[in-house]
Amino acid sequence: MSPLAHLVGSWLVAVATTTNPRDRKLVTLAGVLPDADGLGAVVDVVGSAISGKENSFHYYQQYHHILLHGWPGAIAVSVVLMFFARQHWRVFLLCLLTFHLHLLCDLVGSRGPDYGDFWPICYSEPLFRHPIWFWKHQWRLDGWQNLTLFALWLAAALWLAVKRGHSFVEMLGERADKIFVQALRKWFRQPVP
Repeated sequence: MSPLAHLVGSWLVAVATTTNPRDRKLVTLAGVLPDADGLGAVVDVVGSAISGKENSFHYYQQYHHILLHGWPGAIAVSVVLMFFARQHWRVFLLCLLTFHLHLLCDLVGSRGPDYGDFWPICYSEPLFRHPIWFWKHQWRLDGWQNLTLFALWLAAALWLAVKRGHSFVEMLGERADKIFVQALRKWFRQPVP
């Protein structure tokens, strides 16, 4: 799934299970951070631009879905985020939940454009190579299933934003979130406090 889908899905879990903005942001972040191992693409693009050679996306191919797409990454991310939380152990468990939601969504919906282009989850990487999980019916990344699920999550998130006064945009900052929620409330003709 796309990072935006992971963000919205994780935020929905966080908004339903946390009691304060800090913990909500941390739980949401845990559901997005597994894709940080895909930042090798930035190194690849910059390296290609500097060298003038064709980009092979070496670092992206080498490390994405490897460094942070297993239980070692889940534990590391959850422990680090727990220390910034108000409710430490609750946030630790919720971070494990949203992290694993990310993995499940990738297992179900991250296939490439060709039918045999599966994207497995190497659950013990980078410590051990096995187990490796894949689903032979994995949805295309741009498939109707992913788009439908994202649309449903987005509709729920927008509805909650109007009702509760905060949205997933809070990950960018409080001011941006306030502007976004006010615009939503005007659009849906809801009173703006």
